[in-house]
This record gives sequence, C-alpha cells and structure tokens, in this order.
Amino acid sequence: LTGIDVVADFRNRDLAAGGQGAPLVPAFHQGVFGTSGSCVAVLNIGGISNLSVLKPDGGVLGWDCGPGNALMDFWCQAHTGQAFDRDGAWAAIGALHEGLLARLMAEDYLHKAPPKSTGRDLFNPDWLAQHLVLHTDLPHADVQATLTEFTARACADDTKRFAPEATSLTVCGGGALNGHMMHRLSQHLPGVKVHSSQELGLPPLQVEAAAFAWLAFKTMRRETASLPSVTGARGARVLGAIYPR
Repeated sequence: LTGIDVVADFRNRDLAAGGQGAPLVPAFHQGVFGTSGSCVAVLNIGGISNLSVLKPDGGVLGWDCGPGNALMDFWCQAHTGQAFDRDGAWAAIGALHEGLLARLMAEDYLHKAPPKSTGRDLFNPDWLAQHLVLHTDLPHADVQATLTEFTARACADDTKRFAPEATSLTVCGGGALNGHMMHRLSQHLPGVKVHSSQELGLPPLQVEAAAFAWLAFKTMRRETASLPSVTGARGARVLGAIYPR
C-alpha cells in the first residue's frame, strides 16, 4: 500500500533478549535532548506516560511511569462527548478528591522499580471503575481533576525518585498541550524547569513519530537502538523487521 520499504515490529527482538520491549524512545531522546553538562529528564505523555533520564555522562534510564492521557480521555469522552480535555480546562474547574487520588496512587505498578513497562491492559476503564465504586457521587469534573492530578503526581514522583538531580523536564506528546497538566507538574517539581519540547525546536506531537523514524534509520543501517539499561534486555539489539516494497 505504501509503495516503499517499511520497517515495523520494533519490540520483538528486545523481548527475545529478555527485555520489556518498551519504552524504545529513550535512546532517541538522548540523541536529541541530552546535554553533557547536566542531567535532564524527558517526559512523553501519550496514552501512557514514559520518562527518560539523560545523565551528563551519557547514561540513560527510561520506563513507563503509569497512565498518561488514556484515563482522562476516556472520562472526557464518556461525560462531555469530547475526545479530550482541551488544555485541561474541564479538569481546572473541578476539585481534587484526595481520597480517590490516594486509591489511584496505591496501584502496585507505580511502586515498582524500573525497568518496567505498562499499557492500557492495566490502566483502562475497568481499572478506573473499580476505584470509583466508593466515589459514585463525585461530580464528573472532580473525577477529571483527580485523574489529571494522578498522572501529574505519578510522573513527578518518578522524576523526584529516580532523577533528583534533573534540572529540566522536557514534556512531549499530547500531554504537553494540556496547560493544566503542565502547571501541576511545575507545582510538584519546584526548582525544575518544566517546558514543552516545542521550546527546543521539536513540536510535542512530532517527537514520537521522529523517534520511530530514527529507529527505522538505525534498522536499515543494521545498528543497535535498544538500551539494556532501559528495557532490561541481555544486550543491545538491532530492532525492527524490514518489509521490502
């Protein structure tokens, strides 16, 4: 259909080497956002959020923090008919419910040490429904505010726990366009510059696409692109399968 060579299926060779197969973007983040003078962190907030910690000596850590936009988007679609909460405006008028937040933050996955990865197989509407059983009377906007805080807290806690020396947090993915989310991240990370990847010349909605184009480039050159420090694999691997036109 494309009429060109296609590179896909990037995760299987890392899985075969005992790795998580995810996240795969930290190596790209290092190449684009890493600096030699300081530790920086890169947070991608898509459906799931993942954090890359880029050390000044070239070392890289990376893992999935937990939910990104997935739960917020589901709740917004279900109760407003909109696909997402534009700029976090709906969440901003809601009130944070500390009891519900505590239940969400008790999720075992959040307290595991990396390497680790997760997805919508865990953070999905059924998972959310289990936690809302005791909070059926909450206004919908309050649930949205709490879900937004949940994502911000999970990401900020991981940044403080595993990258306490980070001087900046570059945010990409759809979450970077959520002004309320960016504000909450800043509040939880005093002393850390929280900013969109747009400020560094790469629009937040293009970062992941650029990362997979880079992974494909590495595949075609037969160069390794996985990081054992991120996925936990036995060694770096050439990733992807090539489907010639």
